[in-house]
Amino acid sequence: MKLIHLSDLHLGKRVNGFSMLEDQAFILRRILKIIDDESPRAVLIAGDIYDKPVPPAEAVELFDDFLVRLSGRGLEVFVISGNHDSPERLAFGGRLMAGSGIHLSPVYSGQVSPVTLRDEYGPVCLWMLPFVKPASVRAAWPEEEISSYTDALRTAIAHMEIDQAQRNVLITHQFVTGASRCDSEEVSVGGADNVDAAVFAPFDYVALGHIHGPQNIGPAIRYCGTPLKYSFSEKGHVKSVTVAELGPKGQLSLRALPLTPRHDLREIRGSYEQLTLKANYENTAVDDYIRAVLTDEQDVPDAMARLRVIYPNLMQLDYDNARTHAALELSGPEAVERRSEIDLFAEFYEKQNGQPMTDAQRAFAEGLLEKIREEAP
Repeated sequence: MKLIHLSDLHLGKRVNGFSMLEDQAFILRRILKIIDDESPRAVLIAGDIYDKPVPPAEAVELFDDFLVRLSGRGLEVFVISGNHDSPERLAFGGRLMAGSGIHLSPVYSGQVSPVTLRDEYGPVCLWMLPFVKPASVRAAWPEEEISSYTDALRTAIAHMEIDQAQRNVLITHQFVTGASRCDSEEVSVGGADNVDAAVFAPFDYVALGHIHGPQNIGPAIRYCGTPLKYSFSEKGHVKSVTVAELGPKGQLSLRALPLTPRHDLREIRGSYEQLTLKANYENTAVDDYIRAVLTDEQDVPDAMARLRVIYPNLMQLDYDNARTHAALELSGPEAVERRSEIDLFAEFYEKQNGQPMTDAQRAFAEGLLEKIREEAP
C-alpha cells in the first residue's frame, strides 16, 4: 500500500513579515502533481495544518481547496491537529467529511479508533493521534501515572486496541528524542516534550509531524518535514514529500521526492560592494527570499532599502565583522545557544534578589512552568 506523508504546512504563516500564502498555494499544486504521478492509496497530513489556532480566512480557503482536490481524486486523506492548530476547529465537520474520504482526527478523549484500508496483503489499520500534552491524557485516564510526554504517549497507545498481527500505521505530532530541530519550531523548556521512540513499537510505520527537517528516527519512524523553508536555519534543507510503501507485514520502503519552491530561501554574504556588483547579482535568483550578511566593518547607511532595489525579497540583514565578533565574545556562548525558560527565570531572580534560587524555589518554578505549558491553548 502506497502512502504520501505530509506535515507542517503552516498555512497562513508569515516569515520576517512576508506572507507565505502564495508560496504555499504554489507548493500544494506541486504536491498534487506528485500525487497524480505516484497514485497513492492515501495521503497522511501529520499536523500543523495552520500556523495559528485561529488562522486567517485565506489559509482556511486554501486548505479547503486542497482537500476538495484530494477528495476529487478518490483518495483517502487523514488529517490530525498539531501544536499550532486548534483541535476543535480542525475536527469540525469530520464525521460528515469521512463519507468523502476525508478523515479528520477528533479532539483527543482517550478513544482512538482506526480506519482500515485493504490491499492484496490484507488490512492496514491507520490510527490518528493528534498532538497531546500529558494533561490531556491524564484527563482521559486519571488512574494512570503520567508525568511526562513519554508517559502520555505510552498510555494513549496502550489504550488503543492494536492487533499487532496486522499492519498498523500511526499518524501523530510529537517531538521524538533524537530528532534535529531548527529555529522555526517551538521549543519546550529543558526538552520536556521529548518522547521516547520505544513507545511506537506496535506500529509498522509512524508518520510524524512537528520537526521541520526531513529525517528518520529509526527504520519505521519518519518526519517528512515542512514543504517550504520557514527560517534561515533551514536554508540547507532539501524539502520533500515522503512516499511510504507497505508490503506484507514487516516490509516497508521509504522515498523522499523533492519539492521545488516558487522562491527559495537562502543566504548571501559579502561586502556591500560585492553584493551590488552587476556580475554577482545577474547570476543570482534575485527574487528568492534572502538573508544578506554584510562583512563591511562600518555599517552601510540605509543598506536594507538600497539592497532591496536589487533583491526585492530581502528578508533579513546582518553584519559579520570584528564588531559583531567582539559582541559575541563579551556576551559569552550562552547568548547564541537556546536557554531553557527555567534558566532564564533563575537568572532574572538572582539579578532581582541578589541571591540564587534555592532548590525548592527552582522545583516550584519548574512545576509552575509545566502547568502553564499544559494549560496553554
